[in-house]
Amino acid sequence: MTSPLILVNLKTYREGTGNRAHMIAQAAQLVAQDSGVTIGIAPGYIDLHPLCHHFSIPVYAQHVDGCEPGANTGHITVDAIKTAGAAGSLINHSERRLTLAEIEASVRGLQAHKLISVICSNNETTSAGAAALVPDYVAIEPPELIGSGVSVSKANPEIIRKSVAAVHAVSPKVKVLTGAGIQTGECVKIAVDLGTDGVLLASSVVKSKEPAAVLRDLVSKL
Repeated sequence: MTSPLILVNLKTYREGTGNRAHMIAQAAQLVAQDSGVTIGIAPGYIDLHPLCHHFSIPVYAQHVDGCEPGANTGHITVDAIKTAGAAGSLINHSERRLTLAEIEASVRGLQAHKLISVICSNNETTSAGAAALVPDYVAIEPPELIGSGVSVSKANPEIIRKSVAAVHAVSPKVKVLTGAGIQTGECVKIAVDLGTDGVLLASSVVKSKEPAAVLRDLVSKL
């Protein structure tokens, strides 16, 4: 992906499920085509397969387990999300924390299937640790700002700068996303100017009555 990545996590919001998930995906695809910016979405598992097959934008799972197919009731395997058509998966989101061993297993599984791995972290130290596993992306999200309406780009730009430096000191090829409170094109531009490769966000798009308008604003300064 050569352009910044705008990755929208639909979480389990009612506004991001079923028909609304399709509406957001359609808006994302239209804005991506018009702007040339890569916009991906991470829907719930029920919507993963249909969105992968109805839209050309990258669709990510919100979580994946590192276990092999077999007697693992309730787990989500890499094989399953690849069969559904997913481009990759989030790992260790603040709302779905994993152990280090579980994070590594998930990353290795995605790598083995040539899918994109996005490890979520909460500060520069954990970002450096995540980079040691050489995922495609490390996404830095201070938990206290998630869903707060306060953008990390404005409230704590230093954590972005330090996290980018920490990640690249471990592995220069790992890309960095930033998230938590991202709402406007200005937030995105600040994040990119600080050295990131895009943003991870949720509610500002998912809960909007006009997600296409929000997405257009998010890419407007890139």
